[in-house]
Amino acid sequence: MSNDAATAANATSTRITTPTVEVPEAEAPALGLGVSLPPADARAKTEGTFPYAADLWAEGLLWAAVLRSPHPHARILSIDTSAAVAMAGVRAVITHEDIPGERAYGRRIVDRPVFASDLVRHHGEPIAAVAADHPDTARLAAAAIAVEYEVLEPVTDPEKAFAAEPLHPDGNLVRHIPLRYGDPEITGEVVVEGLYRIGRQDPAPIGAEAGLAVPRPDGGVEIYTASTDPHTDRDLAAACFGLEPDRVKVVVTGVPGATGDREEPGFQLPLGLLALRTGCPVKLTATREESFLGHSHRHPTLLRYRHHADTDGRLVKVEAQILLDAGAYAESSSESLAAAVAFACGPYVVPHAFIEGWAVRTNNPPSGHVRGEGAMQVCTAYEGQMDKLAAKLGIDPAELRLRNALSTGDILPTGQTVTCPAPVSELLTAVQDFPLPVLPKDAPEDDWLLPGGPEGAGEPGAVRRGVGYALGMVHMLGAEGADEVSTATVRVHDGIATVICAAVETGQGFSTLARQVVQETLGIEEVHVASVDTDQPPAGPATHGRHTWVSAGAVERAAKMVRTQLLQPLAHKFGMSTELLQIADGKITSYDGVLSTTVTEAMDGKELWATAQCRPHPTEPLDESGQGDAFVGLAFCAIRAVVDVDIELGSVRVVEMAVAQDVGRVLNPSQLATRIEAGITQGIGAALTENLRSARGLIRHPDLTGYALPTALDAPEIRIVKLIEERDVVAPFGAKPASAVPVVTSPAAVAAAVRAATGRPINRLPIRPQAAVAASNS
Repeated sequence: MSNDAATAANATSTRITTPTVEVPEAEAPALGLGVSLPPADARAKTEGTFPYAADLWAEGLLWAAVLRSPHPHARILSIDTSAAVAMAGVRAVITHEDIPGERAYGRRIVDRPVFASDLVRHHGEPIAAVAADHPDTARLAAAAIAVEYEVLEPVTDPEKAFAAEPLHPDGNLVRHIPLRYGDPEITGEVVVEGLYRIGRQDPAPIGAEAGLAVPRPDGGVEIYTASTDPHTDRDLAAACFGLEPDRVKVVVTGVPGATGDREEPGFQLPLGLLALRTGCPVKLTATREESFLGHSHRHPTLLRYRHHADTDGRLVKVEAQILLDAGAYAESSSESLAAAVAFACGPYVVPHAFIEGWAVRTNNPPSGHVRGEGAMQVCTAYEGQMDKLAAKLGIDPAELRLRNALSTGDILPTGQTVTCPAPVSELLTAVQDFPLPVLPKDAPEDDWLLPGGPEGAGEPGAVRRGVGYALGMVHMLGAEGADEVSTATVRVHDGIATVICAAVETGQGFSTLARQVVQETLGIEEVHVASVDTDQPPAGPATHGRHTWVSAGAVERAAKMVRTQLLQPLAHKFGMSTELLQIADGKITSYDGVLSTTVTEAMDGKELWATAQCRPHPTEPLDESGQGDAFVGLAFCAIRAVVDVDIELGSVRVVEMAVAQDVGRVLNPSQLATRIEAGITQGIGAALTENLRSARGLIRHPDLTGYALPTALDAPEIRIVKLIEERDVVAPFGAKPASAVPVVTSPAAVAAAVRAATGRPINRLPIRPQAAVAASNS
C-alpha cells in the first residue's frame, strides 16, 4: 500500500470520541430576553463532565511535543534531529524545513515563524515538533533534539528598542500614533506629572491549550481545538500547510474560559503538520509551563503623563507618552496601541490633548489580546493623575471627577463625537452615595480579616482603610475600519429551533443569549445551538462584546425572518398584516382576539429556516494626527474600592468593590452579574498579584505557583450598585459589553484606595508590598 493510500485508509477509519454528557431534566425556565436563563452546559461544567479538547481521543492516536528555545535571543547555528528520529516509538520530527506553505503567521501582521529557523526572538519560541506513540516518548524525543545556539544579547527594555539593532526584518517599531487635538501652546494654572508602569498579566486560562489534528482522505486535515476565531485559524493553517482553505476544517471543542485569543495558532499549526506528515491523528496537551511560554500576554506598559487644570479643577490639557512592549512579534499591538492612545484621557472632557504612543518589539514574551487591552493600562495612569490633581487642589477626588465627567455629545480627543449613552456622572454618583462597609472596630473581632488572609501576620493597629474611585471606558467591537460581520441561521422543525452560528461560546454567554433571542421572537421553548466549525459561515473572533452585538443580532434577524414565514399564511387567511399578530408563551394571537393558535399548530409539520447577517456601521482608521471615527460605540463603568492596608508589612486586602455600570440593556441578569464579578476579580489580580516576571527575557516561574492568581479568599464583596439601562439605539437589543470595562476600571480603583490609605503615590501595577508601606513608616 502506498503512503497516500495508507493515509487515506487511516483517515477514513478514524473515529473521534468525546465523553458522553447527560444533562438531567429540570423545570422549564422563564423564556426570552431579560430573564436569568441558565446555560445549558452549566451542570456538565460544574460536575467536570463537559468535553474539552484535552478529553478528545481517536483511533491510532499519536502524541505531540514541541521543543522550545531556552534563550530569549540567539542565532541558530544547527539543528540535529537524528537522535530523536532514531528513538523507538517516534513517528515524525519536523522543523522549519518541513513546512510546505507559509513559514510565518499572524492574525493581523504576518511576522511570527511557526518554527524558528535562523533567529530565536523570545524564550519559549518553537524550534521543532515530534510525534510519537506515547506522550513521554514525544517529550524525551523533543529533548533529544540537539540545537547549537549563538546566544545574543537580548533587548528587554522597550525604551532601548528604538536605538537597538533590528530584531526583526520589519524593524523594532510596530506602530507610532501621534494624537494632536487642540492648542499645543496652552497651559493650565495647576500641573501634575506622573510616571506609571503596568506589569505583564497572563490570561491564565483554566485549562491549558490542547488540540487534536486528524488527516482526511482528500489530503486535508481537521483540527479540533478550543479556538475563539476558527475561520481565521483555518486560513492561517491552510497557508502554513500549503492547502486550499476548504481542505482544512477547524472544529471548536469546549472552550474552558477565555479572556483573550484562547488558542494561539502556534499550538495548532505543529499538530496539523504532524498529522499530515504521519497520516495519523496527533494530539497535544500543553503543560502549564508550555502554556505560559507559548501564548500572548497583556502588554507591559510605560506611561508618562502631565495634566493641566485650572484652579477649579477643570482639565485644560493632557500630555502623555505611552510605550507598549509588544514582545517579539506584533500580534494585536497595533489595535492595543490605538485603544490606549484614544482613551488616554479617560471618560473626561479634555479640550486639548497631545498623546504620543508607540508599540515596539523586544525579546520579551509576545504580547497580545487580553480583555481591556490598552484601555486598562491608561486607566490606571490617568486615574492616578486625577488623584494627584485632587490632592494638589485640595478637592475631593470624586468631586474632581464629577467636574470633568464626559457625557453624550462631548468630543473625544480623537475628534469623534460620543453619540452613544455616556452616563458617567450618574455612575460615579451611584457608587459615591452607596453606604461604606462597616469598619473593623465596629465588628466582632472574630470577624476581622486582616490583610494577608485569615492567618495574616499583621497587627490590627497597623491596618489603615482607604477608599478610592476610578472611571473606565472601553470600545465595543473592532475598531479603525474592521469589518464586523456575523452570519446566523435559524431552523425550526417539529417544535424545535436550531441556531447555526460560528460564534464561539467562550463563557461570555452567547449560546444562552441565542436561545433567549429565538425564544422571545418565535415563542419556542426548546432551542439548540449547534456546535461550531468552519463549514459554517464566519462570525469573527469572540472579543469586545462582538457576539452580543453582531452574532446575536444576526440570530435575531434570522429568527424574525422565520417569524414572518410562520405568520404570513395566518395573516393572509384572516386578512390582516403580520404586525397585528404576536407570539408569546408558545401561542399566536391577533390584536383583536379573533385568532388564537399555538406555534406548533401553525407550523403544521413544516420546516422553516432563514439565514441573516448583522453588520454595524463602518468605522475609520486614525489618521496621522490620531483623528478619526474609529469606534462603533463605548461602554463606561465607575468603581469605588475599599481596602485595608497593613502599613508596616505593605499587605493589602480588598474589602469591597462597589460598581455602577452602563450596560445598555440587561439581557440576562444572572449572567450579567457573573460577568461583572469575574471582570472585577481579574482586575484585582492585575492590581495586586499577577505579574509574569522575566529576567533578561527569561520567564521566571512559568507555573501557577510563581504566578499568583487571585483565589476565592482574595475576592472581596462585590456590590453592583446600579446598572444603567439607557439603550444604545444602534446596537441590537440596545445592549453593551459587560466584562471588559470592570477589568479596565478595577485595578485603578484599587490603586486609588491604597493611595488613600498609605499616602504613597502607587504608580506601578501590581502593587508591591514596599510600595504600600505608609509614608511615615518608609
